Amino acid sequence: MLVLFETAAGYAIFKVLNEKKLQEVDSLWKEFETPEKANKIVKLKHFEKFQDTTEALAASTALVEGKLSKNLKKILKKIVAKDAHEQLAVADAKLGGVIKDKLNLSCIHSPMVTELMRGIRSQIEGLITGLPSREMAAMCLGLAHSLSRYKLKFSPDKVDTMIIQAISLLDDLDKELNNYIMRCREWYGWHFPELGKIITDNLTYCKCVRKVGDRSNFAASDVSDILPEEIEEDVKAAAEISMGTEVSEEDINNIIHLCDQVIEISEYRTQLYDYLKNRMMAIAPNLTVMVGELVGARLIAHAGSLLNLAKHPASTVQLLGAEKALFRALKTKRDTPKFGLIYHASLVGQTNTKNKGKISRMLAAKTALTIRYDALGENTNAEMGAENRLKVETRLRLLEERGIRRISGTGKALARTDKYQNKSEVKIFDPSGDSTLPAVSKKRKIQEVEEQDTEVAVKAKKFKAEMKEETTVEDGEPVKKKKKKKDKQKQAEEEVLSEEPPTSPTVEVR
Repeated sequence: MLVLFETAAGYAIFKVLNEKKLQEVDSLWKEFETPEKANKIVKLKHFEKFQDTTEALAASTALVEGKLSKNLKKILKKIVAKDAHEQLAVADAKLGGVIKDKLNLSCIHSPMVTELMRGIRSQIEGLITGLPSREMAAMCLGLAHSLSRYKLKFSPDKVDTMIIQAISLLDDLDKELNNYIMRCREWYGWHFPELGKIITDNLTYCKCVRKVGDRSNFAASDVSDILPEEIEEDVKAAAEISMGTEVSEEDINNIIHLCDQVIEISEYRTQLYDYLKNRMMAIAPNLTVMVGELVGARLIAHAGSLLNLAKHPASTVQLLGAEKALFRALKTKRDTPKFGLIYHASLVGQTNTKNKGKISRMLAAKTALTIRYDALGENTNAEMGAENRLKVETRLRLLEERGIRRISGTGKALARTDKYQNKSEVKIFDPSGDSTLPAVSKKRKIQEVEEQDTEVAVKAKKFKAEMKEETTVEDGEPVKKKKKKKDKQKQAEEEVLSEEPPTSPTVEVR
C-alpha cells in the first residue's frame, strides 16, 4: 500500500512495509514513537519538492478545494501508475474520489489511514532525508501567510472604504444643507415672511421661491405642481397683504441662485443615500437588516473598517460613539452610558425609556454576531440578520407586555365573583342616644357594701374551719385535734362580734 502525504515543502509518497501492524489502530501510535520504529513501518519512495511559495500555494489551494493539481497529477502518473495494483492511502476522501475518477487508481480513506498520517507527521523530519528542519519551518510559515491571504479573497464589492467615505460625505451634506436652507429662509423672509410659516418643507420652499421670485408674481403664477391647492390659495392671499420689505431684482436673483444650490445638493444627497444603501446591502447585509443603513455605516466608519468592527465585543459595539461620556462617567464615578451610535437604531427608538438599556444591550449582542458573519463569512444573504432581528423584536414585545401584566395582575388567575346573598337585618332603635344629659354613675348604698363584705368574711371563715377540722385516721385510731392558740381564739371572737349588725339606738318620740 502506498501513502500520499502532503507537506509545505512538497509531495511525499511512502511505501508501507508492514501492513499487519496497521490493523491495530489503537496501538499504531506506539510504532511511531521514534524515527527508527517509524522507518520499519513506512519508507520514503519519492519526494517532489516545490520550487517556490507560489507553486506551494497553488498546490495547497487545489487540495483545499478538493481538486487535482497538475504537479500532483504528474507524480501520480509517474510513480503510482507503476504499482497500479496497490491501494493509495489519502488524507482527504474528496481528493481520493477525484484521483479515482481521473487516474483510475483505487484510493482508501479510513480511521486507520488517519492514524497513519498522524504518525508520519510526528516523525516527518526522520522519514524525509535531505530536508533541513529550518527550511521546512520557513516553508510552513510562508505557505501559511500565502494561504491566509488567499482565503481572504480580495473583492471590489467588499471594499468598506467606500462606505466610510460615503457616510462622511452624507453627514457633511446634511450640515451644509441645513446652513443653506436657514440662510435662504432668513434672506427671503425679509421680503415675504409669511411664506416660511405656510410652507414647512425646506425643499418645497426653495422650489417655490425659485419658480416665482418676487412675491408680487404669486398672484399670476401657477405653482400647483409644487403646492397643493389649499396651500397655494393661502400663499397667494398672504402675498397680497404681506408685511415684507421691497427688494431689488438683483437680490431676488441671488436668492434664486441659492435655492438652486439647495435643490442640487438635495438631489445629490438622495443619490448618495441610494448608493450607500446598495453598498451596505452588498458588504454587510445582516448588519443593515439589524440596525439600518445609516447606523451600520456609522459603526463601520467609527471602527475604521468592517474587519476592525468585527473584532470588537458586543459591549464595545453598544457604547461605540459614546467614548467621551463613558470616560467622563468613569472619572467622576457616575453611571456609565447605556448606548452610543446604536441608540439611533429603529428597534431602540420604538422602545420606551425604561427598557432602552435592555434592548440596546441585546441588540448590540446580536449585532456583533451579524458583523462577524458579514466580515468573515462566505455567504452574502441576510437570513441571519432577519432571524436575530426577530428575536430582538420578540424580546421587546415581552418586555412591553410584562409591564401591562404587572398592572392587571399575573394574567393567569381568573376573576372571582362572590355569590350575592340578600340578608335582611332588623335594627332596633336605641333611645339612649336621644338624651343630652351627661351620664352619671350610680352610687351603691352603704348597706349593700356592708352586706357584701360580711358575706365574703363568712365564706373565708368557713373555708378555714373546714381545713383545720379535717382528720386523718392512722392505724385505725383518730388523730386528736390540735389545740388552738389563744390569739386565734380571740381573733375568731372578734370576727363574730364584727359580723353582728350594729343596733341603732331607738329614740322615743313623745
